[in-house]
Amino acid sequence: MQELRIHGRGGQGSVTAAELIAVAAFEGGKYAQAFPAFGVERRGAPVQAFVRFSDRPIRVRSQVYEPDFVIVQDPSLIRDVDVFKGMGSGGIAIVNTEKEADYPVPGGVRLLTLDATTIALETLGLPITNTALMGAFAAATGLISFEALADALRHRFSGALADKNIETARRAYDEMKARAGAS
Repeated sequence: MQELRIHGRGGQGSVTAAELIAVAAFEGGKYAQAFPAFGVERRGAPVQAFVRFSDRPIRVRSQVYEPDFVIVQDPSLIRDVDVFKGMGSGGIAIVNTEKEADYPVPGGVRLLTLDATTIALETLGLPITNTALMGAFAAATGLISFEALADALRHRFSGALADKNIETARRAYDEMKARAGAS
């Protein structure tokens, strides 16, 4: 079983991202489980969402404490939340930023960055980064195919909104493929 933890702020779509990644994994023949962890926080407060992937039924129901993968939607969270907590060697962390990392990353964790905000602004017209980061996750890990992700997006959104979200995911997917392959 492999596990993903998504860090974001309320209103950024972390829960939606987890759900759609799980749907894409399921479409690809995997067992998947997605769930959030938040209380009565308001918009902008830190939230977490989780996804598990397996070739067998998943019976675990706890939060994810030792993720194989982490997605950070808002890099300002890194100063306030230990987003890398529990990550071990071989893990992959994807951070939405255009800047070089100026924070410690655990040994053996592969840090991949992507300016998902700019991609979202250019394709969606809004700084909603979850779709771009889903595309980046698909490219960086290979756990979900782009086709399965596009299908999940078509099930969630319709018409022009689906097309824009798929374009956003595709741009991030292509950029991350090029970046991950180069490092």
